[in-house]
Parts: sequence; C-alpha cells; structure tokens
Amino acid sequence: MPAVFVHGVPDTAGMWKPLIGHLSRKDVIALPLPGFGCETPTDFNATKEDYIDWLIVELENFGEPVDLVGHDWGAILVQRVAALRTDLVKTLASGSGPLDAEYEWHPMAQAWQQQEVGEQIFSTLLGQPSEARAAMFVTGGAPPALATSQAEQLDERMGRCILSLYRSAIAVGAEWQASVEAMDQRPALVMWGADDPYCPPRFAERQAERTNARLLVFNECSHWWPSERAKEAALELEQHWATA
Repeated sequence: MPAVFVHGVPDTAGMWKPLIGHLSRKDVIALPLPGFGCETPTDFNATKEDYIDWLIVELENFGEPVDLVGHDWGAILVQRVAALRTDLVKTLASGSGPLDAEYEWHPMAQAWQQQEVGEQIFSTLLGQPSEARAAMFVTGGAPPALATSQAEQLDERMGRCILSLYRSAIAVGAEWQASVEAMDQRPALVMWGADDPYCPPRFAERQAERTNARLLVFNECSHWWPSERAKEAALELEQHWATA
C-alpha cells in the first residue's frame, strides 16, 4: 500500500518534498488539496465536509488501506477520515493540526473567519510583491524556502478556499473530536514543533493520548516540521511504518 501525504494551509503538495526526499520507500503520493495549486472540482464549496468527501474518494481509489500522513489542516482531515473510514487507513501519522474541543483558533484564523475582514486580508496580501508575502510567512515561522513557495503559490482561488474552509470550521474540534476518540485504534504517530506559535504542544499530548499514538516533539522547531526537521521526521515515519 502507498504512503499518502496531505498538506495544510497555506501550502501545496510540494511542501512535502524535503521530507519525501529522505524516505527510502518510493510508493509515496502527496495529494494536492483542491484549490491549493490546482483546480477545484465542479460544485466544490471548499468546506471542511467537502474536503473530507474529496479525501475519502481519493483514498478509495487506491483499493487498499494506506499509510496516511497529515500536517496542519491535513492532520485534521486525516484524523477525521480515519475515524469515518477505518477501512481506508492502515497507519496514521499527523501533527500541528489539533482536532480538539479545547483548541481556540489562532488570531489570523479568527480574522479569516470574519466576513469582509478575511477578504480584505487576502486582497492586501495579493496586492503585495511576492517577496513581501514571503517575509510575512517567515515572520510566522515558515522556513525561508517554504515561505517563498507559499508566497508564489498564493492566489485568489487559494484565498477563497482558505476563507471557506475556516468559516466552515469555527467549532470543528467540538464537532469532530468525539469521532476520533471513538475510532478503532491503529498504529499512530504524532509529530509537533515545540515552538509552534499556532497550536502549543499540549495539544500534541492530548492528540497522542486520544489516538494511542507515539509522540515526538521536535525541540527548537516551529510549525513546519516537515521542512524544519525533514530528515528526522522521515526516519520517524519509516520506523513507524516498519513496526506497524
């Protein structure tokens, strides 16, 4: 079965390249979320439910359970899919995306969730040179190379999808946490940055306990461990898969 990677916001599937480059296995697929560097399907409204439905279909197409990995929003989505369709997921690895009723969205997410305010934020961002956007992403904790990619990939379509996704997910933790707590157990791994400015490591601890997962917190690491700790994370994933 393949290893399937699901990215978050405001990334594209290319954000996994540093980590995937350190893997020995070749049956690896990084799925691009609709609207993030790619087109969206017809009648796709970019809500959290739309992304779950889309991911389920993508996983069904493999015809066998996969090793599923998610970061940021990808982590939220893979947890929910694993809870809804346990038959599609052999092993689960996720991080930096808390699906937790106690979690409060970070200030920027809360701004995106406000009508007109979110639109103004993206209008301002898209009106800036790519270099200025990249500098802002670096300030938010992204490694420079990743920040440059994020700045170049950001467009109106991605902005619309981000706003719709976050506005559909104001209370996602309260809505979806119970399903994760009740799901069948499988080999699970949680990875997190100790200095994550968007979701503190205590949510990693809660997630690991909820999913009976091995927990790895990277010291001196921000939100984007797939880039900041690419080699270490790849080694941890291969150990995770080998012992499943």
